[in-house]
Amino acid sequence: MITYNSSERIFKLDTPDTSYIIGIGAEDYILNLYYGAYLPDINLWANAERIKSASFSPANPHIPHEKFSTDVAPMEYSCNGSGDFRISAIAVRNSDGNSVTDIRYKGHKISKGKPSIAPLPSVYVNDESEADTLEIYAEDKVTGVEVTLIYTVFNNIDAVTKSVRVTNGGKAPVDIERIFSTCLDLPTMDFDLITLYGRHMKERCREQRRLAHGIQGVASKRGSSSHNQNPFAALLRHGATEDNGDAYGINLIYSGNFEFSAECDYSGTTRMIMGINPTDFSWHLEPDESFQSPEAVHVYTNEGLGGMSRIYHRLYINNLVRGKYKYEKRPLLINSWEACFFDFDTDKLVAFAKNAKELGMDMLVMDDGWFGKRNDDTNSLGDWFVNENKLKGGLSKLIEQVNDIGLKFGIWYEPEMISPDSELFRAHPDWYVHVPNRESSIGRNQYVLDVSREDVRDNIFNQMYSVLSENKIDYLKWDFNRNISEAGSALLPAERSKEFFHRFVLGTYDLMDRFTKAFPDILFENCSGGGGRFDPGMLYYSPQIWTSDHTDPIERLTIQFGTSLCYPASTMGAHVSAAKRTGFETKGNVALWGTFGYELDPTKLTEDDRQIILGQINDYHKYYDLIHYGDLYRLIDPHTDHFKCAWSFVSPDKKEALATAVIMRENFCHLFFLKLKGLDKDRMYRCEETGEVYSGALLMNSGINLSRVIWRDGESKMLHFIAE
Repeated sequence: MITYNSSERIFKLDTPDTSYIIGIGAEDYILNLYYGAYLPDINLWANAERIKSASFSPANPHIPHEKFSTDVAPMEYSCNGSGDFRISAIAVRNSDGNSVTDIRYKGHKISKGKPSIAPLPSVYVNDESEADTLEIYAEDKVTGVEVTLIYTVFNNIDAVTKSVRVTNGGKAPVDIERIFSTCLDLPTMDFDLITLYGRHMKERCREQRRLAHGIQGVASKRGSSSHNQNPFAALLRHGATEDNGDAYGINLIYSGNFEFSAECDYSGTTRMIMGINPTDFSWHLEPDESFQSPEAVHVYTNEGLGGMSRIYHRLYINNLVRGKYKYEKRPLLINSWEACFFDFDTDKLVAFAKNAKELGMDMLVMDDGWFGKRNDDTNSLGDWFVNENKLKGGLSKLIEQVNDIGLKFGIWYEPEMISPDSELFRAHPDWYVHVPNRESSIGRNQYVLDVSREDVRDNIFNQMYSVLSENKIDYLKWDFNRNISEAGSALLPAERSKEFFHRFVLGTYDLMDRFTKAFPDILFENCSGGGGRFDPGMLYYSPQIWTSDHTDPIERLTIQFGTSLCYPASTMGAHVSAAKRTGFETKGNVALWGTFGYELDPTKLTEDDRQIILGQINDYHKYYDLIHYGDLYRLIDPHTDHFKCAWSFVSPDKKEALATAVIMRENFCHLFFLKLKGLDKDRMYRCEETGEVYSGALLMNSGINLSRVIWRDGESKMLHFIAE
């Protein structure tokens, strides 16, 4: 999959349907020659030629070629201050005080498989035959800084991963001021930029805008990937659609401050970079010390946004999610939060469990409020011991009663947070994130714990380990309910103060790694006020993430559609709640697109509601594999059609499909034909609900007339098709 032509000095990285081609030019500059649909040959040196902007594009004095300048050339990894005036991927400040950086090719290594970049999460291989890895070694000869560009390509999926390792090979300290995980130069700006924006309870809404000259992009400096922007972006060729045309995706496996930028220059080319946000970041390297960047995942396809999404989905299901629940069926849970918030005791939870068991649920999750003296959100975070005034007889008694009913038991934690009103804060007032002589901002009556510190992590781990090891707990919801302000650590010296944000993320990963190794049978679900940390870094430790605190099914549609651009259904926490906007049918149909569960009081259901839920739970089991491991097709997108939306899952062998349509708001025109995608046009399919038999061609080209079936606000329909 990776070859090197020594005479042409060209690397060719191939996946089944794509090629990524790198050339080593004069004076050992590393150039990107091509990324796109598969090419059988490498006659591409003309791609590197660019017309200079007169004397304003400086040139290397040792290269007589008038067409070469780092200012216009397709640089594989752009450097700061050495003639390339576009956005830079790397800037290293040296002992002279300047940040001029100039890396050149030094050597390379091609190997089977994919090395780990621990302690950072990354895509992995199940067997070394799945992928090949290229390491290109580069060096700044003035400072001795060594830069390794790391690429992995997969033999059965069209994905390329990229990361960077920097080593101080010189004799004096240096400081990394910018280190992006990837840089890609494309020879056109004929694209739309697609990103995912939002806020709490309205995460990952799709936004599409035409690329313009200059710099555009998204970022987070909140200490997490955030509700507001997601570390994902795509470039979609003008005229391309959900199903056809060039789509370039990029996703960063990182849970902290990130930046994606795209710059279009005067000649109409595009450079895009993604990595750690350089705002409030630097990393000090003494001689022989190294720094590893997070990993970026590139996807290219000529099958539009839908094709791009399905590549990400397959890769993340098979090569990112880990552990017991990678493929094992996950328990259908009911969470106590929207049913009672902090107001519960043992008797109430046992009553929930009895009713949940009668309905066929598998697990009861006790949310916030079980620890310290916690009866509201003003106290006790960091005090991870059981509130026995609320849970009479302790946690073990409650779990025993729930298990005797026949349900598994789950619990809620917020490990990275501390309440000012807590025993932990009173014992260790210096353990929260703050800076000297500044008033500390408060959010949800809590501060953020400094988990960049090992002593803090050890304390939290030991507290939680005591509870988890002494009780039969099957599920852990890991929450994170505010962002980081006044960022600093008491243990970091001034010259390393800007390392805090990255060290905080590494601390979180260390905690998660310790827990997943200590408790491999626990199902971990990540959460951050809903979907405020929905990123592939979190998916490495928890196979599912609570998609949003907004459980209204109509509002969930744009959230789930946007999330699906990059993340598979099996990772998206989705529950049926007591929201009033639609009936239980639509609540269930929308929540089935995800991990599925309930967020309501089961003791207050009517008999009609109970019968509907019994049917939904039957559907959950019936369609589990199809939804979790099938191919997603977005049929009608609520971001562009403001009245209705639809989606489907198709089994990999195309023998089965499940289509769902929802009316978001009634239109004066009730005509509604639903066209499916991804079927075998030559097969006949029976609709299980009607008994009618249709060809795949008819279902995809003519469609099913739903005009008399659903058309009022909040109505929905689910149709199951089986090949004859």
